[in-house]
Amino acid sequence: MEKTVIIIKHDGVARGLMGEIIKRFERIGLKLVALEFIQGTEDMGKSHYPDSEKWYRKVGERTLSEYKEKGIDPIKELGSEDPIEIGKLIKQWNVEYLTFGPVLAMVWEGPGAVKIGRKLVGETNPANALPGTIRGDFSIDNAELANAHKRPFYNLVHASGEVAEADEEMALWFENIEVMDYSTYSAKLTGVEGRLGKK
Repeated sequence: MEKTVIIIKHDGVARGLMGEIIKRFERIGLKLVALEFIQGTEDMGKSHYPDSEKWYRKVGERTLSEYKEKGIDPIKELGSEDPIEIGKLIKQWNVEYLTFGPVLAMVWEGPGAVKIGRKLVGETNPANALPGTIRGDFSIDNAELANAHKRPFYNLVHASGEVAEADEEMALWFENIEVMDYSTYSAKLTGVEGRLGKK
């Protein structure tokens, strides 16, 4: 059994999409084990995103690739074509976005929860997200809009990318006492918990 952190960002909250997003995770069979409506601080935002050269490079190279595809000059728009410098700028934008307003932070549990969570939310860039995903159904943001306003994609929701990342995010957003352990009614009826080793 895995746990994943899902955060409905301030644009999802402001647009009244919390119930719709929760429904999608419940409908697929994941179990909600923690929930908190919270205003994140700048320190929380900075801790939420990695502070490593590997992460900065990955984010910067992805941004450069999108800019190249769209014919956007990174030096003109971002002041650099160095992926690490661009990654640091994107992180600052992400921190500002995550802490702009209240968010709904959640922990969902189930087999393969991290992978399922990523599949449900869709591609980071909403313009590339498939219909049926949260971002594909509810966001029309794209690289041009984000670039024009010097901000990250408004993509409604965060989903942990790996189990280790989910563990770090749970420690940041929740205390252990806030993560519940309980049995769902449907799991009792179907005997799933017994087969998964739960009493």
